[in-house]
Amino acid sequence: MAAKRAFRRVNPLMLAVLAQLWERPMHPYQISQTLKQRGKDGSVRINYGALYPVVESLLAQGFIEVVGAEQDGNRPARTVYRITESGAAELRDWLRAWISEPEKEYPRFMAALSFLPVLGPEEAAALLRRRVSVLDKRITEIRDIEESVVSWLPEILLIESNYEVRMLCADRDFTAEVADRIESGALGGLDGWRAMTALAAKHPPGQIPQNLADLFLEEWGMPKPPS
Repeated sequence: MAAKRAFRRVNPLMLAVLAQLWERPMHPYQISQTLKQRGKDGSVRINYGALYPVVESLLAQGFIEVVGAEQDGNRPARTVYRITESGAAELRDWLRAWISEPEKEYPRFMAALSFLPVLGPEEAAALLRRRVSVLDKRITEIRDIEESVVSWLPEILLIESNYEVRMLCADRDFTAEVADRIESGALGGLDGWRAMTALAAKHPPGQIPQNLADLFLEEWGMPKPPS
């Protein structure tokens, strides 16, 4: 018999499936619709095409098991699954780990910020201002939704939305601050950034003279690329 693959806690959709089956047995379509109905697609990417491989993986691990099938009219029968004892234990351990242990993530905004000097300061500031506007709109939308349901839903069921708003507000404030500092000239290294932008505009991409590029790297305290 082939050895069971080591299970890795990397897929939030797997966690969501286990959590739904922890409540009661369901077939995959019920799982996806319940998650969407409860607004969990705001915190977990729910792709129906990816759901079946997730279910099969959990089944192979012994975390869930088949308990029957449901027939709805002339539609094909749908397999119903339930969580096993080992699946419930894994669900709790998984939640404990993800809640208590911060993990290094790589948001695309952070990646873009790390290469911001590729753009000119004025363009970067304008793009940051645009991001602030988008964030303001998103924050307002979430708060409006929360206000519409807070009278009849307990706070614990909105906890992920509260977290999202806090993170979006932090993002918005940081983004606005960087734009302010670029526009006011207070951002460190701004003169060198402007000069680098002007130099890059005089040469084809990737063809800035090495000696000039090295001068900028030295000014910014960065090591030269390895030869």
